[in-house]
Amino acid sequence: MDEMREYLRLAEEAADEARKMFVDGLGSLPALHKKDGDFATEMDLKIEAMLREQLALTTGIPVLGEEEGGVLRTDASWVVDPIDGTANYASGNPNCAVLISLVVDKQPVLAVTDIPLMNMRLTANRGSGVFHNGDLLPPVTSIANVSNQVGVGAVGADEGSRIPPDSRLRLIKALEYANMRPRISGSVGIDLAFVAQGVYKAAVSFSPHPWDNAAGVLLARCAGAVVTDVEGNEWELGSLGVIAGSPDIHESVLRTIKRIA
Repeated sequence: MDEMREYLRLAEEAADEARKMFVDGLGSLPALHKKDGDFATEMDLKIEAMLREQLALTTGIPVLGEEEGGVLRTDASWVVDPIDGTANYASGNPNCAVLISLVVDKQPVLAVTDIPLMNMRLTANRGSGVFHNGDLLPPVTSIANVSNQVGVGAVGADEGSRIPPDSRLRLIKALEYANMRPRISGSVGIDLAFVAQGVYKAAVSFSPHPWDNAAGVLLARCAGAVVTDVEGNEWELGSLGVIAGSPDIHESVLRTIKRIA
């Protein structure tokens, strides 16, 4: 446990530096165009390079990142998304975050989700609670359900997703008919962080990418949420998508997905 606390301290130090770069570069234009209209800004590349260097130097653990890839080892790997919600970031939309997780045997064991433009940082070690700006959050099961808000990832299809755009649109409509309130932030990391805080009662990620999901999955688990893949199986790295939420809302969202997908 002392080792994990030290790793979390080092991850937060790296997140501190990432936050400074993130804020200074807000509004950066596309610097690298990917397929399907996706892109990375200059700051995506710079922040990931800094995270790679600092985490590898201070911990000796290799890094897998969205922009430059890497090898996911079974013993331990850092998984980072330098800017989750890049299109939001380039537009000045505050729904964007820095995601850092430590993954062992396909499961996250440490997470830092830093949301600079909302002045939020959520952290957790496996087996701990979730901390928001240093304060322990209550479990999601103890938070009153006010409006049944559900984060619904992106409508556009991610590579490898088994749920195409038309099914995602049907899901949004079905959730509304089931007295839930779907929300699209454009950032999986923020959706899952909002679940951990009780802002959202559930969130659905259609992304198959570990850098999108790993940090938020651990936060949601440590907050007492139910976390599965989109078929209701235990989530692990490589799963196609995530459903996370309070037990009753998770069950309702999973049932709705199975009906329309």
